[in-house]
Amino acid sequence: MSEKPPAVRPLAANRKALHEYHVLERLEAGLVLTGTEVKSCRAGRVQLREGYVDFRGNEAWLVGVHITGYEPGSRDNPPPERERKLLLARREIDRFAGRARAKGFTVVPLSLYLKGSRIKLEIALVQGKQMHDKRETERRRELEREARRAMAGERD
Repeated sequence: MSEKPPAVRPLAANRKALHEYHVLERLEAGLVLTGTEVKSCRAGRVQLREGYVDFRGNEAWLVGVHITGYEPGSRDNPPPERERKLLLARREIDRFAGRARAKGFTVVPLSLYLKGSRIKLEIALVQGKQMHDKRETERRRELEREARRAMAGERD
């Protein structure tokens, strides 16, 4: 008997990052959270928009991500904007940290999701887009949307 892969349920996404950056490489990371933070994440009370990954020593830290406090756990709630440690293999940390030190590159969170019973974070090595790149992406999206509409119109 083969085992089924764990179900993946999205909790939060950083759609702005896909507009602002060229995604070069993606990676799945674990996240060190407290019990009340896990409950808030499961409720979808997370904002990834301003987040980034900082490399200090041999560790990776998630900075600028807002996890709203869990109401029933009022006294046990940590600060919403605290830095959270990422769980990555040493080789992955070294590779991403080395590439992120290059000019114009950074590591940002793309999505937070539930994989089985664990909360995982998809991070990506990215490079900032120029304004003309953003306009080109919008133009291409609009053309694809019009083509889909035209194809749907032909079927009717």
